[in-house]
Amino acid sequence: MRTRTLSAAVAAAAVLALASCSTTVGSSAKGAPSAAAAASPGASGAAPGGAAPTDASPTGPKPAPPSNAGLPPLPDAAATAKLVAALNAIDPAIAKDPAKAVASARTQCQAVYNYPKDHDRLLRLTQETFTSPDHPQGFGPEKSEKILAAVQAGLCPGSR
Repeated sequence: MRTRTLSAAVAAAAVLALASCSTTVGSSAKGAPSAAAAASPGASGAAPGGAAPTDASPTGPKPAPPSNAGLPPLPDAAATAKLVAALNAIDPAIAKDPAKAVASARTQCQAVYNYPKDHDRLLRLTQETFTSPDHPQGFGPEKSEKILAAVQAGLCPGSR
């Protein structure tokens, strides 16, 4: 009796494995349910609870990173003061509005996260992100390099 139960379980597992490899899981060529779908309620292609199945195969599409990937949390008062001081040392116009400077720094951390090996792109993005009324085109390549270093050292997690 135990052998028959084990054999039936192994056979059912084999049918399910073959059904999951098929490109037409859950139906035959004529549209009728396949033997695997009829034999097992979980083989119909629907996840438990009626949810759609997910593609968890290692060769499936890679999920997109979350939109907030690399975005650090808002810094506390001490970290904000330290970042603003570092930016003021480069040029007081950079952090004239501390809230804008922190927002720009957090955005820059996302760029560092997304393009860790593309230094030229990071410099261009720093120049585009850190602007002021007197510097609408940014603070130039030399100051952008210093801004990037200050942001990475003071706010971006694990970037240095």
